[in-house]
Amino acid sequence: MAVVSVNRVVKSFGNLVAVNDVSFEIREGEIYGLLGPNGAGKTTTIKVLMGLLDPDSGFATVFDIDPQDDPIGVKNLVGYVPEEEQLYDSLTPRELFNFITSVRSLSREKTSKRVRGMVKAFNFKDYYDSMIVTLSHGNKQKTMLIAALLHAPRLLILDEPFSGLDVRTSRIMKNILRIHTDTGGTILLSTHVMEVAQGLCDRVGIIANGVLVGEGTLDELRKQSQEEGATLEEVFLALTQQEDEVREGVDILREALTR
Repeated sequence: MAVVSVNRVVKSFGNLVAVNDVSFEIREGEIYGLLGPNGAGKTTTIKVLMGLLDPDSGFATVFDIDPQDDPIGVKNLVGYVPEEEQLYDSLTPRELFNFITSVRSLSREKTSKRVRGMVKAFNFKDYYDSMIVTLSHGNKQKTMLIAALLHAPRLLILDEPFSGLDVRTSRIMKNILRIHTDTGGTILLSTHVMEVAQGLCDRVGIIANGVLVGEGTLDELRKQSQEEGATLEEVFLALTQQEDEVREGVDILREALTR
């Protein structure tokens, strides 16, 4: 079953084509990585899936729901952590979670149990009643992660979720993702950390300049890039045609730093 289906989506901003005829599917129970350089079109694609942006052409569905037609229906089934912080600074995390519980009409008993477990796991108790505006970037990230998981979503869409997390929390987060898929959930993960993507993702889609330039398991991507035995980072650089730029940059730095 395709949990997410993206069909020939095009999205432009003026003369900039941010997403250009992109198609892919995410299967039930898998962790799908969406990778690409900065400005490649990853976040734009995610915002189309969430109903935050309308495509110029093509369409996308989440659990067979078109986010253009029913964005609330999609949001009921998805836990979303955006790349940019989107929080109410004047609230505390406790107040925010209570607000989300009320808006989503969740069981207070079940939600409280879930929150207590995540607050303990994330070592977040000392910040639970602090105003969000006073929190560090890492603790704001934890707040968004907990908020996204409150309603036990069937699909998690995470845009750079490991940004600002310490080593302990990152390890816990990786385990949470595995627990989510082991219990029937599905994940769309956008990250710049190639080691994380290689270790977690069942399949990967690589976007460059708004175009999907590679997709599949690591072995399938190795064949597409003709990089036998390569790491995901090496495959990524080959498919996005950045290998020569990296070599040139290293040579320039070597020359500049050699006395």
